[in-house]
Amino acid sequence: MSVALAAVAALGLAACGSGNSSDSSGDASAGSTGAYTPKEGGAGGDVGVFTWWAEGSEKKGLDALVSEFEKQYPNDKFVNLAVAGGAGSNAKAKLASDLANGNPPGSFQGHAGAELTDYILADPPQIEPVNDVINALGGEKVFPKDLLDRLTVDGNIYSVPSNIHRANVVWANPKVLDKAGISETPKDIKGWIADMDKVKKSGVNTPLSIGGTWTQVQLFETVLMADLGAEKYAGLFDGSTKWDSEEVKTAVNDFKTLLTYTNKASDGDDWPDATNMVIDGKAAYNVMGDWAVAEFEAKGAKDGEDYVYFPVPGTDGVFDFLADSFTLPKGAPNPDGTKDWLMLVGSADGQKAFNLAKGSIPARTDVPADDFPKYQQSAMESFKSDTIASSIAHGAAAPLAWTDDISKATAKFYSTKDADGFLKDLTAAADKNVVK
Repeated sequence: MSVALAAVAALGLAACGSGNSSDSSGDASAGSTGAYTPKEGGAGGDVGVFTWWAEGSEKKGLDALVSEFEKQYPNDKFVNLAVAGGAGSNAKAKLASDLANGNPPGSFQGHAGAELTDYILADPPQIEPVNDVINALGGEKVFPKDLLDRLTVDGNIYSVPSNIHRANVVWANPKVLDKAGISETPKDIKGWIADMDKVKKSGVNTPLSIGGTWTQVQLFETVLMADLGAEKYAGLFDGSTKWDSEEVKTAVNDFKTLLTYTNKASDGDDWPDATNMVIDGKAAYNVMGDWAVAEFEAKGAKDGEDYVYFPVPGTDGVFDFLADSFTLPKGAPNPDGTKDWLMLVGSADGQKAFNLAKGSIPARTDVPADDFPKYQQSAMESFKSDTIASSIAHGAAAPLAWTDDISKATAKFYSTKDADGFLKDLTAAADKNVVK
């Protein structure tokens, strides 16, 4: 078994059964050593926080967290180290350089799940366990056990989750659909493609909007989920499903067909432009994580009137999971200040403020759903009952190196449209990262 596969297995990343139990109690993990007790008002000093939340609804979410941090820990000084770039493509490169050069920030944003294994397995490790913070926040009493299991490696938890996002969401313009004569949600990818034909014939040049490479990877992962189902999709990352299987071939060809209905995009195109095409009626559909809901609201669009949403056809009952989380880097310049930040990120007040602004849902189970708009309430309900699948594009399904290989293969495919070549590249990436 390769290091990558061992790490994924340790994180329990196979899609779990329906239901996320949150009524258990006890320590956050077997390796817990007590709970962190912050000083009143905070430890004092600078707390440099590295994210890719530099604009749009993401920045609003960060600003909401910072406001709460300043209230609860007035002795600490927040230092914004944000680097622009959707899904962190630019930020991760700079972060890797800073960590390699012994210049860690106070804390950095990472997608919860397999993405963090690169930092955990580095020699020497680049992040520290935060079990004491998780315990101080309430452990399994306030965080779903399934979520904590996905954060745990060898009995230790290495990040504090700030939210839960769903990636397999279609955002649609109902006026564009009405014009095309579409009144029902398609049940599978083939039905969705048929509806895109109707949209195209109605005079809309771009039935499906996309952005740069990471948005295409996200679209592709949802097609994989639709055509393989959650269990076989999860098997792609533990070796039980082969990347050159007939189901994956079907998904690749469906993905290829979907791309014939999209706008032209370059790698640097970020997600808001694609979402705005739906808001402006220039596209019928966009597959985007539920951070998009904040973009719709910022533009004054009304839920159910100016936009509608539904799971990617074929994935109803599957929750394509990702979570933003924050870490304690090894050698952080102000570790107690960092733990103050982590306490705020994981607190009920912090999660309410952050998720209301960002469009995601709290990772905690004790934040009242009534405080949130309609979409987020529906997402909270789905997260409790749906089968959970882990996102490729957002670091939950595979370590960074493997995700990078999939991203490169997707970018190449977008240019060539060579389905056989794409399958070979995906299989080679799996062979390199799983099968030794």
